[in-house]
Order: sequence, then C-alpha cells, then structure tokens
Amino acid sequence: MDLEIDIEGWPDGDWSDLAERAAAAAAAVAPELANPRLVASLLFTSDKRVRDLNREWRDKDRPTNVLSFPMVERVDLIHLDPHEGPPQMLGDIALAYETCAREAAAKGIALADHAAHLVVHGFLHLAGHDHETGETDAEAMERLEVKALASMGVADPYSATDRDTDHDKG
Repeated sequence: MDLEIDIEGWPDGDWSDLAERAAAAAAAVAPELANPRLVASLLFTSDKRVRDLNREWRDKDRPTNVLSFPMVERVDLIHLDPHEGPPQMLGDIALAYETCAREAAAKGIALADHAAHLVVHGFLHLAGHDHETGETDAEAMERLEVKALASMGVADPYSATDRDTDHDKG
C-alpha cells in the first residue's frame, strides 16, 4: 500500500514512520490491506480541522480522535486484483492532535502509542471492519487491533482502559 501522509500541527516526531509501521501492522492482520495497488491518505492535523471534517461529512459538530473515510466496499477490496489495474484509492484517515494528546495523557500512555492505535483502527475501518455494528464485530476488530499493536511493541489498549474512547468512521 502506498501512503500519502500530511502532518500539520503535531509536535516534532517521526509521525510518517509511525504511520508506515502502523499501516504495515494493520496489513499483517487484515491481508486485504497488503494489496500493492492500494493508496491511502493519512492526515495528522488539529482538532479544528477534524471538527470541520466531522461536521461536513458526518453532521457531527465536534472533534474526534480519528476519522476514517473508506472509498472501497469491503467485498470489492477483498476481490481487488493485486497485479492488474490502476492504483485504487482505499480512503482517508485524519487524526486530531489535541484530542489524541488529551486521551493519551488521561490514559497515561505515550502519544505515539495512542496514535499508532488510532492509525491501525482507522485502517481497519478502511478495510471494512466496523465496531459499531454489534458486540461481535467490535470484539473481532479489537482482537485485530491488539494483534497489530503487539507486533509494534504497543500494549493492549483495551486491557485496562475504558471502551468509551471515541473513534469515528466517516
């Protein structure tokens, strides 16, 4: 998968490397993401920008930690020929700095670990996984996230934290 990464308003750090590693970890647990024809955009930005996106595309006038905008239906993604055809836009992901930083501080974890979780979470949404469709789907998505994050050396975000962290799919 080819990533287009923009970083605006986040502190110094290797956010591009983190995004690449999180995308690879997500592809390891959701192989449909490993298709070389896929292109995805990832925006590390401000609460204000995410709030604007959330309002425009989801009619929710508030920031959130991560937004995902899938551009391929899961069935089409699974059957996408990896060798023939032009690049295929998988979708967009946006992370809001202030919300992510506040959540990481409240959980007592590193911002980079929380951001890695949210990037993995966003990619799983782009792959068609959805925790909002029922408890079984939520548990399956959480298992994939935990496995992907473990491969990055990031602790299970669900082990001792609340499950009310807000993730949105656009």
